[in-house]
Amino acid sequence: MTAPLTIAIDGPAAAGKGTLAKRVAERYRLPYLDTGLLYRAVGRQVTIGNADPDDPEMAGAIARKLDIAHLDEPGLRGHDAGELASRVAVHQPVREALVAFQRSFASRAEGAVLDGRDIGTVICPHARVKIFVTASPEVRARRRTDELLSHGREDIDYDRILAEVKARDERDSLRAVAPLRPAADAHLLDTSELDIDAAFRAACEVVDRVLAEPGRH
Repeated sequence: MTAPLTIAIDGPAAAGKGTLAKRVAERYRLPYLDTGLLYRAVGRQVTIGNADPDDPEMAGAIARKLDIAHLDEPGLRGHDAGELASRVAVHQPVREALVAFQRSFASRAEGAVLDGRDIGTVICPHARVKIFVTASPEVRARRRTDELLSHGREDIDYDRILAEVKARDERDSLRAVAPLRPAADAHLLDTSELDIDAAFRAACEVVDRVLAEPGRH
């Protein structure tokens, strides 16, 4: 019996994992979940309710009421939403409220592609394929700066974005609950010198190699 093809794609902000994960999902005809949107949606709902994103219980209560429709709200992929997501993601009540949703999505019979920061280590530790996508802080800051400028933002400063990227890396890596780190059996994919097409080819090579391994079906 063929095991579900669950693909866990992790990595820090602006490493390119979201775009990569969507293309991988299309390539292997699998449902896709951007788990970061869950935390962004919680952060968004916190601000709508004038709550404190640094209050674990308050943020957790909002996370427990999160609806799938909230993932379609505009602005969730913006820079400010990302900063809020990183703040609420450190709270245990928030993570507990969202972990079950992610695991349920990942347990589909045909498999699924999920990207985030702890998919291969916490959400899907038994995923058939684990890829940790990374890039240097400088490259990621430049990508984020260029992205924001392309969206019409004129108040963007590269040095500020770089400082925020480094601060977020430290916050995500040192948090007590599910810190950002590669799973022991993850395939590392550094995209510092790769465009999205080259990164996509490299990711597909990883998936195809795993699928071809004896005993992995």
